[in-house]
Amino acid sequence: MTSPHTTLRHLPRDVRFDWSDLPLHWVPDEPQVTHTLNTLHLLLPEGERWFCRVFREALPMVTDERLRDRLHGFIGQEAIHARAHEEVHGRLRDLGLDIDPYLRQMEFHFREILSPRDAPSSPHYREQVTELAAIVAAAEHFTATLGAWVLDTPALDRVGTHPAMLDLLRWHGAEEVEHSSVAFDLLTHLDPGYARRLRTAALTGGNILWLLTRGVRYLMSVDPQLHGSVRFSLRAHHAAARRGLLWPPALLGGSALRYVRPAYHPSRDFDLRPALAYLARSPAARAADQL
Repeated sequence: MTSPHTTLRHLPRDVRFDWSDLPLHWVPDEPQVTHTLNTLHLLLPEGERWFCRVFREALPMVTDERLRDRLHGFIGQEAIHARAHEEVHGRLRDLGLDIDPYLRQMEFHFREILSPRDAPSSPHYREQVTELAAIVAAAEHFTATLGAWVLDTPALDRVGTHPAMLDLLRWHGAEEVEHSSVAFDLLTHLDPGYARRLRTAALTGGNILWLLTRGVRYLMSVDPQLHGSVRFSLRAHHAAARRGLLWPPALLGGSALRYVRPAYHPSRDFDLRPALAYLARSPAARAADQL
């Protein structure tokens, strides 16, 4: 039986959010939780535009028309994800956060380091694009894991998280689950082998953790209300995770172990039903669907 993960078109929803009343610590009294999630707003726009560039470069290599159709839908969704997170930047600046140094690092990371080194006419170009597609597949596995987590964490509601921000995170998380198989199916189309998946999973998981930790440390250091008195702490992350406000580190570790199983496929790892249920009630998604 064909999985719904492999048949959804993933049409992009053109969502909009109002950040005019967003406070600095939009998870009340939780600066580290707030800035851990804020780091996603700084990391994801460049990262998701990079996903789109890789997939556009891979499209001429794809011979399966259904997969090509799904890739176009994925590109549309990721472009809107990037824009939605980037729209938070102006408000963060207004609140006194100097986010631009970290943003410049993300630009360099995704535009310079993670780009094909050769022209499309080069005999090495297909190999380079396939390697980048494998990195995207691993990254998408981790973002879908975080997406499934944020859909199932009522603690963020209980502590009074800013409702539009929670909707942004859950709308994005639901769409990550919705298209969780696209990047993996592209990878196996270009390279059905196992070695590349194993290698790029280790590389990508470590890179994501480094970028996230770097971002949280930076944002807490420039938070104008903290004045350097509160710094990033792994112990604080664990404490917040126990209360359901952040993902437990073991979540990503277990997710990585599932990804490197030889028989892995996202359709067996992610349940579409909670994602589609949230998209049916998300204020932003509902407004977009009515346009």
